[in-house]
Amino acid sequence: MGTIPPSAPVRYGIALAALALAATACTSPGGGDDPGEPTSEAAEITIAPASGAAAVAPNTPVTVTAEHGTISEVTVDQVVPDQPEDEVSPFEMTGTLSEDGTAWTADWNLAPGADVTVTATAEGADGETTELVHEFTTEQAVAGQRLELVRNHPNSGQTVGVGMPVFIQFDLPVTDKAAVENSLKVVSEQAVSGSWRWIDDETVAFRPETYWEPHQKVTVEMHLAGVAASEGVYGVRDHRVDFEIGRELRVDMHVPDLEATVTVDGEQVRTFPVSNGDGTSNFSTTSSGVHVLMERQETVRMNSDTVGLPEGRAPYDTEVKYGVRTSNSGEYFHQSPNPNIGIANTSNGCTNMGMDDALWFYENTLMGDVVETTGTDRIKEWNNGWGYWQLSWDEWLAESVTGEPHVTDGSNPPGSPFGAQAAEANEEE
Repeated sequence: MGTIPPSAPVRYGIALAALALAATACTSPGGGDDPGEPTSEAAEITIAPASGAAAVAPNTPVTVTAEHGTISEVTVDQVVPDQPEDEVSPFEMTGTLSEDGTAWTADWNLAPGADVTVTATAEGADGETTELVHEFTTEQAVAGQRLELVRNHPNSGQTVGVGMPVFIQFDLPVTDKAAVENSLKVVSEQAVSGSWRWIDDETVAFRPETYWEPHQKVTVEMHLAGVAASEGVYGVRDHRVDFEIGRELRVDMHVPDLEATVTVDGEQVRTFPVSNGDGTSNFSTTSSGVHVLMERQETVRMNSDTVGLPEGRAPYDTEVKYGVRTSNSGEYFHQSPNPNIGIANTSNGCTNMGMDDALWFYENTLMGDVVETTGTDRIKEWNNGWGYWQLSWDEWLAESVTGEPHVTDGSNPPGSPFGAQAAEANEEE
């Protein structure tokens, strides 16, 4: 018998089958046994990629199949030579087993430049366990074509408000957005439907269908290693972010009323006087809609040169205390010496507060807390800051390239992380 080449599927159980045939051949006619059928069979395992393969594309899915038995265990060990310890993936490779137990497919891509060992075991019809091991290497990610994470919000360890979106920004443009979306998994203690939306080719944001439930933990798993973001460009590292949703703090502000009311977990805790935009132009009109608190600064320089002051408006350049930003167009809650606080709306569009109220607001709010503003004819744009709640759920979901919600109950994303290139390769095979 010749040697089986490394690229061929390795089959087990041939000797056992031959012995079974020899035994049944001695059975006398009428004995009840069919001499053409073995009485039991060992499991036959097939693994792809092939053992000994080199420079396998990282977005090639690992698959295991079993004949004459069911798969009992699959492990995928990946070692990237000389990889710093803090870059080692925080995740073990998981996979999905078919209902009949005969087919297993890895859930995620492989790390680039890795030495990979796949070990599979299956239990045969004969009750015996069979094991098969494949070893192969994956293609390196080329310098200049390595997709890296630039930043994310929130960060691990942060506590945020119920309106907080999740942001991920990459260093290179992503063309296979579906593959990247399906490599991002969100898990929350209180499951919701949510979806990703691409803000631009480098930035993707996730929000739930409704505000997060308060007082819970959320994990974002970025299975980016090996994802083909575009032709020849692979993600090189996995990342994990763990944050918390804090209490539900909401601010309601009807601009003509000259006051803002704060509730925490449904209980009113503070009402304070304010002065909003004077409304003489779009520039100086406080926008209506759902604002999400973005960042806090103890001292903020308010300079009209940075916001495109309309003609005829008096320029300004001043410092204020305790600024909390709500948009990219210059809207803040902040302390102001404005003498019309609680009397008239005379600001340039920001929400002016007295010193004590501004300090309280600064110290007691979180990134991701929600401000619902009404009473003006300027409507906040969905992409002005974190105005994502300005879009209905259907509008938000429609811009996901997967077209399906991602449920945060621990389920994997709704589509394949292997991408268009892998799908084309599989069709050719």
